[in-house]
Amino acid sequence: MHKITEQASPYRDLENKSIEDITRFINNEDATVAAAIKKSLPQINELIHIIVDTLKSGGRMFYIGAGSGGRLSVLDVIELPTTYGIPKGLVNTILAGGIGQLAEAREEKEDDPLAGWEELLACAISPKDIVIGISASGTTPFVLGALKSCRQFHVPTGCIVSNPGSPIAAEADFPVEVITGPEFIMGSTRMKCGTAQKMIFDMISTTVMIQLGRVEDNQMVNVLLINDKITDRAVKMLMEKSGIADYEEARKLLISHGSVKKAMDYLKNAVL
Repeated sequence: MHKITEQASPYRDLENKSIEDITRFINNEDATVAAAIKKSLPQINELIHIIVDTLKSGGRMFYIGAGSGGRLSVLDVIELPTTYGIPKGLVNTILAGGIGQLAEAREEKEDDPLAGWEELLACAISPKDIVIGISASGTTPFVLGALKSCRQFHVPTGCIVSNPGSPIAAEADFPVEVITGPEFIMGSTRMKCGTAQKMIFDMISTTVMIQLGRVEDNQMVNVLLINDKITDRAVKMLMEKSGIADYEEARKLLISHGSVKKAMDYLKNAVL
């Protein structure tokens, strides 16, 4: 395969460029990312459909990755239980080197083709679940080995890669190929590839949570009340939805039920 992500960009002699030139060049490159994602929307949509079906059927979702992409998936996953009130363990990330090493770039761990599957086995992976490989290059052994084993044991898979015709895409049942082109700094896939991955993670998780009924209108009605800022937002949300005019009354109702959704359900049942 031809690794576009390892090609040189047209921006050369960067050490001789001004700050103004460098930021303009980077901004120009970043502006191409959304267009690359748009071309892959049919693949992304197909992947989201199977994720929704999997979770509605009682299965779980696992991202598996290394490097920048793997770490970005962790950041997406850890916010979902709070934002949408889903149980921990419904959406997960297997990170090469372990999530405990999130702040330490243990890049050597991505070269182990057996470790990813072993981590999935430790999570009791089954054909009810879905595993999504994250790899800018499309060749990461940690991810590729896991997807090969998933295929062997009939576990559905997807992937998000940034090179066409990659081994990881070939192993995935639902591949997503987002071709962002050469990086501004040759091979630095934390840049455009990372930006694309973050945008796709947002797209997947937000769409899935809406489809699972965790959003009403455009509001996070299942958000967990973990701090004053979120509680205040939820109180105002409840006031708007219920017509309760008194802040303290709405706050007491919210706290007693734990979420806007549950408080609204209580009010509806009380009326009935």
